[in-house]
Amino acid sequence: MFLYPQELTTDNAIGGGRVALAFEYDGRNFHGWQLQKSGVRSVEAELTKAVTKVADHPVDLVCAGRTDARVHASYQVVHFETSAIRNLRSWVMGINTSLPFDIAVHWAGNGGADFHARFSAVYRRYRYVIYNSPVRPGIQRGQVSWTFRELDAERMHIAAQALVGEHDFSSFRAAGCQSRTPVRFLEQIKVTRKGNFVVIDVQANAFLHHMVRNIAGALMAVGTGNQPENWIRDILLAKDRTLAGVTAPPDGLYLVDVGYPDDFSIPAAECGPGFLRPWFSRAENSPVHPTHIHPKQQPVTVL
Repeated sequence: MFLYPQELTTDNAIGGGRVALAFEYDGRNFHGWQLQKSGVRSVEAELTKAVTKVADHPVDLVCAGRTDARVHASYQVVHFETSAIRNLRSWVMGINTSLPFDIAVHWAGNGGADFHARFSAVYRRYRYVIYNSPVRPGIQRGQVSWTFRELDAERMHIAAQALVGEHDFSSFRAAGCQSRTPVRFLEQIKVTRKGNFVVIDVQANAFLHHMVRNIAGALMAVGTGNQPENWIRDILLAKDRTLAGVTAPPDGLYLVDVGYPDDFSIPAAECGPGFLRPWFSRAENSPVHPTHIHPKQQPVTVL
């Protein structure tokens, strides 16, 4: 999960203020991150119960970015306020003891009063994984998207480069998106084929609701030959969601990295998900230095 190993030590004191957690989850059986009505399973509800038990008082969690139903995270960050003080091992192992098996906390640390899991983040990175085969997957059902139509990953990659930079992404924005502005800075997007898998790797300062899935759906239309490569640029400039085609399923979407300024000492992610990691080099799995950072935020150093 981390670019560098994080030892579960017992010789430190974490708490008595703002605490940050890094964790992962399999989204198949969740209705997304956000707390739902009674009886509807969410990541926030499960993690809140577990943290509350270890802290021995109620907590409110703030996450780096809310994910939709059936979306996964190989690296997610939250913060909460607590009067409790525990060591790293006690926080991690104690919380995991109370969690279901599809969520796992890997790290805890003092966030500092000015750390905010959402607003301190300078970038987010997702990977969308497509199983491209005439036969649907069995073992990885729900962990990958699937299309039986042959995809040309090279054409998809070329078309995707029109999205790099600062743009109005209204054409890739869900109708119910609550963001005040559709403008985002997309740092990089790469499309690669690994055997029967096509992986879309995308990083931006932030994302709109369904933005990655809408981009994936449009790129798949290019990959099958149903649309030309310049179609992506055309619909981006049109700023019209109705022109961009279908939204790709949530099953193959993973939040794989969230970047913070160095002062917060949040451990850097080695991008997942785990079954993909060996297919890419360490450099490809390492954080990408952001070139567009809000002036109120500090730069990130990638070692």
